[in-house]
Amino acid sequence: MGGNSPCASCKLLRRRCAKDCTFAPYFPSHEPQKFAIVHKVFGASNVSKMLQELPVHKRADAVSSLVYEANARVRDPVYGCVGAISYLQNQVSELQMQLAVAQAEILCIQMQNEQVIIPNPEINQDQKTYFTQDELTQFLNYGSSSSNNNVYDSLKRDNIYGHDMVS
Repeated sequence: MGGNSPCASCKLLRRRCAKDCTFAPYFPSHEPQKFAIVHKVFGASNVSKMLQELPVHKRADAVSSLVYEANARVRDPVYGCVGAISYLQNQVSELQMQLAVAQAEILCIQMQNEQVIIPNPEINQDQKTYFTQDELTQFLNYGSSSSNNNVYDSLKRDNIYGHDMVS
């Protein structure tokens, strides 16, 4: 800032804050913890070099990323933000699987309540051929891919109402 109050970096490093201080616009004096954590993980010299190599319009985003990575690195010293990303990707995969199982359960319940007409994907669309409930069950049992069998097996194990969803 160069004026009355030194920026957080100059305050922490105990130096005079110059008018052209690289850190001043991004580490204001009222957020000392922001620079402290970045300094602890990356070092003031490295951060200064990184910021000087970037165009001015990209520096704020870079500082935001550095602060995020530094916080993640303090929470998880081994994996940092990659650990957080991996955790979230695993959650997405689990939720996608739960959604697929729920959709399959809905289909099974609909099949139990009424005759479901589903287009047969093995037949040309010019021929209007549909699966009946029994044919669909046989088709699902025949499933050649392991992912279809996994969903089918999970339906056999997991149930909502105390009985298997697939016979």
